Amino acid sequence: MGKAGWYVVHTYSGYENKVKVNLEKAIENRGLEALIQEVEVPLEEVTERKDDGTEKKVLRKKFPGYVLVKMVMTEETWYVVRNIRGCTGFVGAKSNSPVPLSEEEVRAMGIREVRPKMNINVGEAVTIVSGPMKNFSGIVKEIHEEKRKIKVEVMMFGRETMAEMDFDQVEIIR
Repeated sequence: MGKAGWYVVHTYSGYENKVKVNLEKAIENRGLEALIQEVEVPLEEVTERKDDGTEKKVLRKKFPGYVLVKMVMTEETWYVVRNIRGCTGFVGAKSNSPVPLSEEEVRAMGIREVRPKMNINVGEAVTIVSGPMKNFSGIVKEIHEEKRKIKVEVMMFGRETMAEMDFDQVEIIR
């Protein structure tokens, strides 16, 4: 098995999180965890000024339209990533042999930097701000800091349903 490298995958605009989720499901379903090790949508914390003059810190995608994947390049992994819905291909790919980022590029892109800590606790009420459950509210039941995911219990069709979300898909209700 070769060495894993970071590859840049181009996506349709606004599909970054969908590509990440679908790729993670495909990795799990095919048992490729050893070959496709990480899938990242790099985020940065920025301060936005609202119309009323107040400021709010938000997480924003550093590279809209791109997802970073740490993987060992094989025909199978290339095929799996390339055929994820919303993915348009690898950046810098000449036919079927994409080139991984160099160590300098990885450092410059800040992939290894400490990600902002999510200031959220189990039991807090949140609103889902993106994805298929957008505008639903729920209660945080579990937090998985290492995966940047939380489980939210949402009332749907008169029943409580557990939904797994990325940190950037929810906002705390204040």
